[in-house]
This record gives sequence, structure tokens and C-alpha cells, in this order.
Amino acid sequence: MEWYQILAALLGGLVAFMLLGMPVVFAFFTVNLIGAWFVMGGEIGVLQLIRNAVDSIQSFALLPIPLFIFMGEIMFHTGVAARAIDAVDRLIARVPGRLSLVAIVGGTIFSSLSGSTIANTAMLGSTLLPEMYKRGYTPSISIGPIVATGGIAMLIPPSALAVLLGSIALIPIAELLVASIIPAIILAGMFFAYVVVRCTLNPALAPVYDVEDMTMRERLMPFFKYVLPLMSIFIVVVGSIIGGIATPTESAALGAVATLVVAIAYRRLTRSNLMISITQTLRFTVMTLFIICGSITFSQILSFSEATARLSELVTQSGATPMMILLGMLLILMFLGCFMDQVSMMMITVPIFMPMAELLGFNIIWFGVLMLMILEISLATPPFGLLLFVAKGAAPDDTTIQEIIVSVAPFIAMALIVVAMLVYWPEITLVLPNLISR
Repeated sequence: MEWYQILAALLGGLVAFMLLGMPVVFAFFTVNLIGAWFVMGGEIGVLQLIRNAVDSIQSFALLPIPLFIFMGEIMFHTGVAARAIDAVDRLIARVPGRLSLVAIVGGTIFSSLSGSTIANTAMLGSTLLPEMYKRGYTPSISIGPIVATGGIAMLIPPSALAVLLGSIALIPIAELLVASIIPAIILAGMFFAYVVVRCTLNPALAPVYDVEDMTMRERLMPFFKYVLPLMSIFIVVVGSIIGGIATPTESAALGAVATLVVAIAYRRLTRSNLMISITQTLRFTVMTLFIICGSITFSQILSFSEATARLSELVTQSGATPMMILLGMLLILMFLGCFMDQVSMMMITVPIFMPMAELLGFNIIWFGVLMLMILEISLATPPFGLLLFVAKGAAPDDTTIQEIIVSVAPFIAMALIVVAMLVYWPEITLVLPNLISR
């Protein structure tokens, strides 16, 4: 078979299995088994698939994934993160769109402690959304900030998805983790400014209400008590990486220990919530390791069939400029994001896109951040954006999915503006990684 026939058969079979309702991981393993048998030499190819599966999950670089997930689960199930949100609520006084701003600031803080976008969105939705509706906030200014800020957890370390992308795409994980911090801060700043400006121009979107009068001490004490100690965890994780003190795996271990110490210090860690956190961590970790096994073998089948090399040559010899090819790859990711989850998108595109990016001379850290940005945007793109349904579950029963989509649309537009900034000024993503290299 020609390489393009093999590529079409693999991708077509993958889509067919998923349309039949087969879980993504098992769809990939089925396609891998068929591909290994016919492309890599029958029984020898299947044995090679098994060896790949074993080798791919023995990497020391994968250990941050369960540790980052564990940190977020502890924060969520012990209620420590919810207390931090309450402290931010006290700190922000009478400003337009106050509760929406609390969601943005509090969600960004929680993003620096949890690698889970779902946990971030669910916590913000359950904590703030009922109060927003009670105060007369419209869906367009209440749901949008929660969904948009929830996705920032994918960008700010600890981010399990960034580690997964780095592992699959062979991007240095330490550099990738810190490279997306500045874009995430820019994104949060744009969200904050948008809410203030829009609520100032149209106060009816977020009616002003009387806030309890408190002294400056009463406002600041909860912040010092419940927020700053949590920020120390972020400093431990990121500071140890940037300072060259620890590898990503070691910094993740330090972060997990620091998270447990904080939960114990607040007397919020119980046997029950510890076991729930461990169980959830194991569940997500096993799923992630299966994904890595499938992705590595899929990449090798494409490489063995020469599909990756031939496709890269075809694209680079087409006469299109590197910028046109880059925009094409990003548009493909955006399209896939309307129908697929982020992990499936990575498994399909990384084996094809990364060789192209390297052949075109792109900085792979910069390209990895662009992929993370599009993956973050796709969490909120209709019709199947995952966070849209998380928000639907947290919102009042009469909230429609159309209202949620309309409320999220301006935030998607702002995220695309940040992507354009990163394309035009790649240096934004390389400031912190350069500190590590020094």
C-alpha cells in the first residue's frame, strides 16, 4: 500500500471506531493493532507494539502527571481552594462586575494550584454562579468568565496536559511548563479588563449591590491567611524549575508535599477526602498512561510507513510559506476542537504536526505553547466543548446551552487575539524558558 492509503486507512478507521461509540483510548489501540500487523510485519509488529507500550510509560519524565493531578484533587476535595475564592471575594470591593472579577482572579489563582480544567470550572461554577444569578447577573457576564478562566488551568503550571503534550511531542517539559505562564497572565488580564469595561458601559449586566462594610484588616487578613500560603506552592513548583534547583518531576514532588502540608495546616485533610483524591488521581493517571501508549505506537506506525516524512515533504514543497502552513495547522486544530476532546486531538495531530514544525525550523517550545492555546480555546468551542457542558451542569436548570455559547464567544475571541500576539511576537513565550537555559 502507498503511504497515503495507509494514512487514510488509519485515520478513517480511527474516526469510524469513535463514531461507533468506542472510547478514544480503545479506538486508538484497535487501530494500532491493525496497523502494526499490516504495516510493521504481522506478529513482529504486534510484539513491537507491546514493547513500545512498556517503554513509553517507564519514562521518569511522566511522573509529574500523577503528582500535578494529585495536587489539584487535594485542593478541590479538601475545600482549601474554595476558602481562597472567598478570600478574594472579600478583597475585591465595589467595582463593576465584581463577582465576575472574583471568578477571573480566583480562577487564575486556582489554576496555579490545579492542573485540571474541569475541577477549576466546576469549583468556580458551584461556588460563584448561584450567587451571580441571585444578584441579577446576566448569563453573558457570569458564565463566560467562569468557562474562560477554567481553561487557563491548561496553561499555568502545574498543568498535567502540558506534561502530556511535552511527553508525546518530545518537547522539553520544564521549558513548556513555564513558557505558557506569561500568555496565561495576558489572557487573564484581558478577561479582567473586558468585564470592567463592559459592565461600566452597561451596568444592567451586573447590577451593583451593597457589599458588607469591612475594615482594611478584615479584607486583607483572609487573603494573607488563605491565598498567600497557596501561592507559596506555585512558587515552590515554578521557582524550583526556573531556578534550576529541580527537574519538573522533582518540582512536582515538592508541590505535592507542599499541598499536603498546607491541607494539614488548615486541618482540612481527612482520611475520606485523601482517599477520594488518591482514587481520582489513579483514575486519571491510568487513562493518561494508556493514551501515551497509544500515541507512541501510532507515531511509530506512521513513521514506519513513511507517511509522516512523505506528508511533511508534500506540505513543505507545496509552495506555501511557513506562516501559511502554521496557520493551516492551527485551523485544523480549531476545527477538530469543535468535535473532539483535547487528548484525542493531540494523539491525531502531534505525530503529523511535530515533524513538520521541526522541518520548517519552528521553535518547538513556541509551537507547543500555540498548541496548548488552541487546545484551551477548544474546551469552549461549540458544539462539543467540554467546559460548556460542565458550566451547564453548574448553572440553573433554565440556562440553555445557547446562552452559555453566546456568553463564552467574546472570551474565545480574546484568546484568539492572544494566539495572534504569540504568532507575531514569539519572544513572549521564550522569556521564562531562556531563564532556565541560562
